[in-house]
Amino acid sequence: MDLNKKKILITGGAGFIGANLVLEIQEKYPEAEIFVIDNFSSGHFQNLSGFKGDVIANNVLNVDLDKFFPKLDIIFHQAAITDTIISRDEEQKVIYENIESFRNLLNYALSHNTHLVYASSSGVYGNSAPPMKVGEGEYPVNAYAFSKLIQDNIAREYFDLFEKKNLKLVGLRYFVVYGPKEYYKVTEKKGSLIWKLYSQMKKGKSPIVFGDGKQKRDFIYVKDVVRANLLSLNSKVNELFNIGTGKAISVNETVDTLNKFLGTNLKPEYQENPFKDSYQYYTEADITTTKKYLNWEPKYNLEQGIKDYLKP
Repeated sequence: MDLNKKKILITGGAGFIGANLVLEIQEKYPEAEIFVIDNFSSGHFQNLSGFKGDVIANNVLNVDLDKFFPKLDIIFHQAAITDTIISRDEEQKVIYENIESFRNLLNYALSHNTHLVYASSSGVYGNSAPPMKVGEGEYPVNAYAFSKLIQDNIAREYFDLFEKKNLKLVGLRYFVVYGPKEYYKVTEKKGSLIWKLYSQMKKGKSPIVFGDGKQKRDFIYVKDVVRANLLSLNSKVNELFNIGTGKAISVNETVDTLNKFLGTNLKPEYQENPFKDSYQYYTEADITTTKKYLNWEPKYNLEQGIKDYLKP
C-alpha cells in the first residue's frame, strides 16, 4: 500500500519500535501525514529526532480520538505498558490500560474506516513447547502477556467485521525485538536481553546471566519488525502473525556473538533466576503463516542484526 498522502497515527511513537516505524514511514513516504500519541513514560523525545509531524503527549486511553482525528487512514498501535516484573497492585493498571485502550482504537477504526495494525507479543505463549503457533499453547505467565492475549481474543471477534468493510486488522506477535533506539528506554532493565548484555560488556564487565545460559530466545531485529508492520497493510487475510526468525538462540551463544563484535572475551556471570514464575525459558516462532499471508520473512539473523546494531 502506498502511504503517501495518507493520515497515519502511530501510538507509542516515541518508544523503541514505534519511533523506528515513524521515521521509516516519514523517509519512505514523504507525503504522508504522521501523528504520534505517546505519554513519554517509557518512550523518549530523542527517539523522534528529525520527526516533522505532530505529537499528542498523552496516554492513548485518555485521548478523545474523534476530537483530534475526524479521519485517519491507518493506525499502527505500538503503545502499551510492557512491564512484566511488577507488584500485584500494578497488574490491574497494566491489564486495564492495555485492553481498554485497544478496545477504543478498534471501535474508532471500525467506525471511521481505518486500517489497524497492532503489536501483540510472544509472551502470550508462556512456556508452551516451541515452535510456537498462533492458536496453540496460549498460556501467558505475567499480566502484560495476559493483556496481549485478551487483545488478540477481542481482535478475533473483529476480523470479519473489518473484512466486510475491506479494512485490514492485523496483530503481530513480536518475539524478542532488539535494535537502535532502545538505548533511550528509561532504564536498562526495560531494554532487550541483547541490550542488557551489551550494556554490561561494553564496560568490560562480565554479563549477568540467569541460570546456566542455555535458555533460548527468538531474537528479531527491529528493522524486520518495522517491515512486517508495513507489509501488514497488504496482508491477504485479517489474522494474528508471529514475528520472529523461527530460530532460537541460547543466551550463551548470544554472549559469544557480542564478544565477537566487541573484540572481547568476557565470560557470563551466572546467577539464580529471581523471576522464575514470570519467565519464558524457550521461545521460537513458527512463521509459516507469516511468510504465506504477509509475504514476510526476516532479513537479519542474529549475527547480521548485532553487526548492524553495533556499527558506528
